[in-house]
Amino acid sequence: MNPVKHQYFGDVNDYRKYGLLRCIAEATGFGVGMLWLLTADDGRSDGEFRRYLCEPQRWRHHDPSLHDRLARLLEPEVMRHVEHAATWELIPGARYFNARVPDNSAARQRYFSAAVDALAPCPLLFLDPDNGVEVQSVRYGAKNSSKYVYWRELSALFARGHSLLVYQHYPRIARSVFEAKLVEQMRSNLGAPEVTVFSTAHVGFFLALQDRHVLALPAIIAAVEERWSGQLWGHR
Repeated sequence: MNPVKHQYFGDVNDYRKYGLLRCIAEATGFGVGMLWLLTADDGRSDGEFRRYLCEPQRWRHHDPSLHDRLARLLEPEVMRHVEHAATWELIPGARYFNARVPDNSAARQRYFSAAVDALAPCPLLFLDPDNGVEVQSVRYGAKNSSKYVYWRELSALFARGHSLLVYQHYPRIARSVFEAKLVEQMRSNLGAPEVTVFSTAHVGFFLALQDRHVLALPAIIAAVEERWSGQLWGHR
């Protein structure tokens, strides 16, 4: 699991995530808007999966430039913070919205309004909620709703002409069943003509493309397969 808290920055799942985004940006020329849906650090110790930075012979070949930049985290004076993504230029030409997302519904609406304005020029938006797309047990505006992105938000962003890449933590059900359900929901709720899943061992990234962006998909898949074989799997 790799939700967006400062404590998780630079974990191995981050390496895969930024690698995927770099493939998309470089294969298409799209400007990427990073909508973190940042939440507060929780003091847990499960954000320490950085051994890959000490094993360059195993990991660096996937994206040497990205691995070298993230390896700065091994320096004792460097703190873990998502703003390094911008200052270290992990994604070429990206824009970032780094505000913390609230639970309160009115405050959340203001948050998304500000995010839309900040990221308006970007053809592709990446949304990185702690857990993924909304679940029935956590209503919009309730406690811990900040851990999810809601269909009303995804639909509004897609309607504005953005293609969307959405982080999703896999629940404890059959993965193929869950993926098929979420892909169909994205198609029906967003009106997306193409939805592709890029999977890792524990999380998925769901790419919903605008009609005018669909022609870029083969180049994206080819770039991911070339660089991230064994780490990321793309399928429709």
